[in-house]
Formats: sequence, C-alpha cells, structure tokens
Amino acid sequence: MNIVIVGGGKVGTALTEHLSNEGHDVVVIDKDPKVIEESVNQFDVMGICGNGVSHQVQTEAGVAKAHLLIAVTSSDELNILCCLMAKKIGVQHTIARVRNPEYAQQMHFLREELGLSLVVNPEFAAANEIARVLRFPTAINMESFAGDRVDLAEIKLPKDNVLAGMCVHEIASRLKSRVLICAVQRGDAIYIPNGSFRLEAGDRLHITSKRSDMIAFMKELGIYRHRTKNVLISGGGKMGYYLARQLSETGHKVKVIEKDEERARTLAQLLPHATVIVGDGSDRSLLLEQGLDNQDAFVALATMDEENIITTMYAASLGVGKTVAKVNRVSHDLLRSIGIETAVSSKTIAANQIVGYVRALENSGSSSVQTLYKLVEGRVEALEFRITAEDAFYIGRMLKELRIQDDVMIGCILRKGKIIYPCGDDSIETGDGVVVISSHHGFKTFEEIFC
Repeated sequence: MNIVIVGGGKVGTALTEHLSNEGHDVVVIDKDPKVIEESVNQFDVMGICGNGVSHQVQTEAGVAKAHLLIAVTSSDELNILCCLMAKKIGVQHTIARVRNPEYAQQMHFLREELGLSLVVNPEFAAANEIARVLRFPTAINMESFAGDRVDLAEIKLPKDNVLAGMCVHEIASRLKSRVLICAVQRGDAIYIPNGSFRLEAGDRLHITSKRSDMIAFMKELGIYRHRTKNVLISGGGKMGYYLARQLSETGHKVKVIEKDEERARTLAQLLPHATVIVGDGSDRSLLLEQGLDNQDAFVALATMDEENIITTMYAASLGVGKTVAKVNRVSHDLLRSIGIETAVSSKTIAANQIVGYVRALENSGSSSVQTLYKLVEGRVEALEFRITAEDAFYIGRMLKELRIQDDVMIGCILRKGKIIYPCGDDSIETGDGVVVISSHHGFKTFEEIFC
C-alpha cells in the first residue's frame, strides 16, 4: 500500500518502522529537515520537508494516489486538517491522532461527519491498558479481545509452583480451570507451545481465557491478588487524567501528584472524586507523606522516562503491590532486568492500533484482522480474525485435519457469544471470530496461517 505519514515524532517514527518493515511504500512529511533525514536514512522511505496541511506538499507526497494518510503531529487540530485536505485531494482512507480530552466525546462526529477512517488517542488507550492491569494485578500485562470477553494475560511462573515441571497437555486434567497457554518466553527464547512442552519456574506465560476462568486459574496456582483499591499516580498529564477518571468512576481511591499548579487546579475540577496534590512526584518525602508505602498500586506517568523508572523502583522497594511505569524509549526487556515488570508505551500502543487497521484494509476477502496486539517486545503477534467465508477449504473441517504452520496457535474461537478453546475435533465456521497467536509476522488473512 502507498501510505503517507504526517509527523515524524515518536508515534510517526514507530509507524514508519512498522509499516516499512511490512513492505508498504511510505512517505514521511515533517517540518524538521533532521527528522526527515533520519527517517529516510534509517527506514529507506521517501521524505518531504514541509507543512503537512499544505496542498502543494501533500500533492508532492502523492496523496491523490495514496491508499492511506496518517496524521500524527503534536497538534490535534493540525492532524484533523491534514486528513480533511487529504480527503479533498483524493486519498482513500485517513487516520488522525487526537489526544485532547475535550475531543474525547466527539469521536463519533470526527469519524462519521468529517470522514476520518480511524481516530487514535494514544494516552486514552494506554490508560485503558493500565486500568485493566490494575483490575487484575496478578498479570504483568493484560489485553482483551472480542469486546473484553476474552483476556490475554502475561504472568511470571514462580518457583515451586504447581505448574513448574508440568507439560502443557497435563494442565486440563490436573487443574479445574480452563485456560490456554499460547506463548512462553524463557530467557531470550520464545515458544508457541504444543502439548508436550514442559513449563519451568521463571517462564513468562501468555494465557488466554475468559475473565472468570482466569481468576479461578490464578487462585488454583496460589498467585491471585485482589484488584487494587488505593492508587497513587505521579503525573497529571493526559494519560494521568484519563486513568484517574476511569479509576475514580470504578470505585478506586485515587491520588494524583502534579508538579504544575495550574494543571493541578484544572485536574481538581475535572476529577471531583480524586485527590490532587501539587508537588514533585519524584520527591521521596512527598511520596511518603502521601502514603506511598500503604498504596495498593503506584503508577509513574511523568514526562521523563528516567523519573518514572526511578520512582517505580522506589515504590517497589517499599513493598507496593503493583507498580506501572510509562516508558517510551527504554526496552521492556531492559526494564525487567532491573525489576520493573509492567511498563506502558503510548507510542507503541498507537502504532499497534494503526498497524492492525492497515492489515484489515489490505484484505477485503473472506477473513480480515479485527484486532492486533504485539507481545514480547513485538516478537509475537496476537490477532483476532473475523471469518466471513462460506466455502473456504477450512470451513467445517476438524482442525486436526488441517495443516497449520509451525509456531502458530489458534487461541480461541468466538461463536455466537460462546468462547471455545479448540482441540483437534473442533472446526471453524462462517461468522466465527478466531484469535491466533504467532511468532510469525505480517498475517493479513486467516488463510495465511495454513501450510
């Protein structure tokens, strides 16, 4: 596909990398010549220095013949204008990054009335991801499919746990709960396990199931922790606001520390059920004064990655049960080596949303990607497909009769409100939703998972 990206910041760079690696023809527009030079040299894409709203610049970038324009500059208004201009010029689809909470209630209008194909709010999406983890603090990370009916959780297998030394095929007979282990990270190695795969202490397990089964499974393993109640948030920016609002609305007792006094006043008005404190979230004495050592969870959302890393490590040293850090530049593997298990990156979340949409655009046939998550630093993909084919070779045939590629697993089948964890005797039917876990990259259709 021919794709034009307006804005070469964090999200734009992540998108340029993802989409160019998947074989798309990408053009990057940015006002900063250094940004353009870095994008062209690093990703072998075309770059144009200029204003993304300019008719001349968009024409030079080939917007009239492009399949998609993605506007991810730092200005919401500029992103919307870029998309409107591109639609007038003739682009087929447009995506805008819109972050301002004032626009949050207008997403439907932006899409339907202004003709935007997709509106992405990275901070809102990241806040949702953090909230899911805080509702289920046993998990290191938590994703959801099929309208939150199916969860995909990452946990670390403790020493002396009942699962350590057990083969995957033994789990169903030895434990009551119904879950599926769909990926295992052991050191630097990634496995899509078959039935004979033997689990070891220290493994990071990616498990899929519905929420009730997940809770029952954690309780059987003896690692379940109840949802958090008291949460301290350092940083009252957009992500901090979205998170505090969501947690307050679900009965959490929330405190937000914000350095900027004017911003703190605004938050106090917007968040009547939360406590807003003016101060430095990296100040040890202030953190202790606000009862950090008695909190169920601490979330570090300051501007600087380094501050978030340090304060999160400090909170963990005080015994805070769940800690989360916003980190955009440091790899999660490195963070885990220093004891930080749960980290979020708004740029990565936004990029994954858009890549999933692009995958769906590429295919309008018998199956398409509905949802896409990248796991384990992007080394594993979890995709939800919607099956619309009526006469495809796999429809109605038992899975054991089909040849599925190595390192690919069907995680679950969603059929008429029911969740099926498939075995060899199950089959795929028209209308099913199917979650696929794979260490391969770039699947655009369900048919591609077969040999």
